[in-house]
Amino acid sequence: MAVSRALRRLLRIRELQEEQSRLALESALGELHRLEHALVTAFEREHRGRSLVQSSAQTNQLTDRLAGLEETRSASLHAAALVPRIDGMGEEVTDLRQEFLSKRVERRQAETLIAETEAREVIVDGRRSQQSLDDWYSSRMYRDVDIEEINAEPAVSIAGGLISEKKVFS
Repeated sequence: MAVSRALRRLLRIRELQEEQSRLALESALGELHRLEHALVTAFEREHRGRSLVQSSAQTNQLTDRLAGLEETRSASLHAAALVPRIDGMGEEVTDLRQEFLSKRVERRQAETLIAETEAREVIVDGRRSQQSLDDWYSSRMYRDVDIEEINAEPAVSIAGGLISEKKVFS
């Protein structure tokens, strides 16, 4: 019994589903990293705005001070908007990772099922082969010995044969 086409088709479907889950996970991870990078950029922008405010305090540049305050406020708003999106994307990544792992398990189960079926086939084929060899050897052995010759000769016991030999030699 060969591995059925349905099992091979099931394995192929599981492989495709796993691949799609992996791609979705990679896409979500890329988006999460992009958002995290944007958050880091917002924090750096906020830091530059505070530095501009500090330097303008020493030089008495009102325009630099206002630009620094606006840069700090804008970066804070941007960071505040990014944090919930990052949290949501983190949850989505977790869900996609779980889905990917379950698809991987399903694919491996299908592979295991096919491997076990193939192993059973190898064992059955080995048994058939051995039975065939046994039958061939058995038929060869009986072919060499003619059963009629065995039935035609009188049965002589070994003890009787030894007694007759003693008579000849005595």
